[in-house]
Amino acid sequence: MFVLFTAIELINLLTGRMLNQFGNIPRYVPGLTGIITGPFIHGSLQHYLSNIFPLCIFSYLLLQYGIHRYLLVTVWITLLTGILVWLFARSATHIGVSGVVYGYFGYLLLAGFLSRKIKLMIISLVVGFFYGGLIFGVLPSSPYVSWESHLFGFISGLVAARLWAKPRV
Repeated sequence: MFVLFTAIELINLLTGRMLNQFGNIPRYVPGLTGIITGPFIHGSLQHYLSNIFPLCIFSYLLLQYGIHRYLLVTVWITLLTGILVWLFARSATHIGVSGVVYGYFGYLLLAGFLSRKIKLMIISLVVGFFYGGLIFGVLPSSPYVSWESHLFGFISGLVAARLWAKPRV
């Protein structure tokens, strides 16, 4: 995943951010493609770097649930977050993988406790301790930050944890 995001960032950088037009544009029918493409595009190198490191860390931690769960949760968070942003976010071009990062954050916070497995509960505690400050990112802070992606991503991650983290009875 790191390689894909980096390749797209390099292409976007070398083309003068031409890919930014493929972001998620709320309530604009051609902007629907941004539900899928938006997370892969970043507005600057700093934007990319601020997302890629937590994405890699959270991906590794989420893989502790298994590859199938990782893929299921990733698709769920990406689609649900994108759809909610498209439906309810302010009119702007929403780009970046932070909605997925916040979704992973929400999932990892809750899923460990719901799983009732010690290893996964420890992951939840570690994520909460080291990344708990992310929660403030769901609040409006800057006109250039898609707090809506953060909020809807976080909610999508919590819902995914509720749906799939409990052990089967």
